[in-house]
Amino acid sequence: MEAREDGHHDYVDRLRAQWGERIPGLDTSPAEVVARVLRIGALVGHAHDRALDEEGLTRGEFELLAALRRADHPLRAREITTVTESPGASITKRLDRLERAGLVERTVPERDRRGVLVALTAAGIALVDRLFPEQVAREAAAVSALSVDERDQLGALLGVVLRTLDPVAY
Repeated sequence: MEAREDGHHDYVDRLRAQWGERIPGLDTSPAEVVARVLRIGALVGHAHDRALDEEGLTRGEFELLAALRRADHPLRAREITTVTESPGASITKRLDRLERAGLVERTVPERDRRGVLVALTAAGIALVDRLFPEQVAREAAAVSALSVDERDQLGALLGVVLRTLDPVAY
């Protein structure tokens, strides 16, 4: 295994060394970025999941609540499906549970019966407004070893990769 500039090795360094032993000559250099992004995502995701579990929420449920909060107006279920990129059946289950918990409410508009509108309740707004800053703080802690300039540069570079894979403009 090549020594890193700082002399430290991480999960990806070990993974690449192991593959180098099993399949010599295979270029695993994309793992320098991709495997690290996946590993960081998993670790941060687990931290988010633990915090949400303490509140009795799943990540999918919180993403739904957060989507409604960002929209700041009621959304149709199909709009929530589009925004969260979750299957319709999952959205229905989440809405049922969140409605029972008093965090969302569904209404059928009098003039437009094409679909149910979903809105956050006051309790739902309060919950998102309390939990989202905690999520941001966990993410800030994850990148705290980077300077502001390094974080900006990394974010810009990852944006290039993301647009390559997901060219849909949101």
